[in-house]
Amino acid sequence: MINNTLSSYTASTPSIDTELDFTVTGHKGIRELESTLSFSPSLPLSIAAGQTWLVFAAAVFLVTVPVFLEAPIVRSLPSLSLALTAFWVWLSFTLMSRPATYIWGDLLLGFSWSWLAGAIYWGWLRWEPVWHLPVESIGLPFACWCLAKNWGKVGNWFYLGSLLGTVLTDVYFYIADLMPYWRQIMIVDADVAPQILQNALMQVQTPWGQSWAIFIASVLLTVGILALVGKQKHWYAFSGAVLSTILVDSLFLLAAIAA
Repeated sequence: MINNTLSSYTASTPSIDTELDFTVTGHKGIRELESTLSFSPSLPLSIAAGQTWLVFAAAVFLVTVPVFLEAPIVRSLPSLSLALTAFWVWLSFTLMSRPATYIWGDLLLGFSWSWLAGAIYWGWLRWEPVWHLPVESIGLPFACWCLAKNWGKVGNWFYLGSLLGTVLTDVYFYIADLMPYWRQIMIVDADVAPQILQNALMQVQTPWGQSWAIFIASVLLTVGILALVGKQKHWYAFSGAVLSTILVDSLFLLAAIAA
């Protein structure tokens, strides 16, 4: 009887060990899995990289699309366009009040300065190109002050990138002697505008105009690409604003060709 009991105990021991080993191994595997999911550096890095490129895409959108969205509004209803600035500012601060949407509010606040400048200039001062850069720079003191305080980096760098693109485009207009055509097209009837665009296009197609166009585009392209090396959201916002200037200028060139 004792022998039977001992033999029975001996036979049951491996199964207990197996269960214990399985339990320990299973818990260890779960802990390793949890550790991998919780502390794997590749996961947060991939999420951050995806959001960074979203900032870049949003910056491109906020430069290109509003150019064609704001233009018809500001020509017919400049006061409405100006009032919309208050809405963009309100929306930006609303988004910035939530951690999940803070970055988009930050970007939208920088966009508000560009919208405000566009509403003022294209609404009431578009006949005189000399006023373009001073009005477009209306948010520059605020942007510099915020960056000195290390606040709102994404939006303010977006605004600076947009302003840089505007400056270089206007510089090209001065160098290529396109300012007279700018003044003319703002005061003539719509049926005369295509001929003025064709005359301006002939000015661009001269060796002088083409050389400077290539130079300005190269500067914008170089600055925009170099900003991407920083791999930070505010630099991607800056880069998106700078590179989209080339896109907007190209669209206007195609419009002149098609006129």
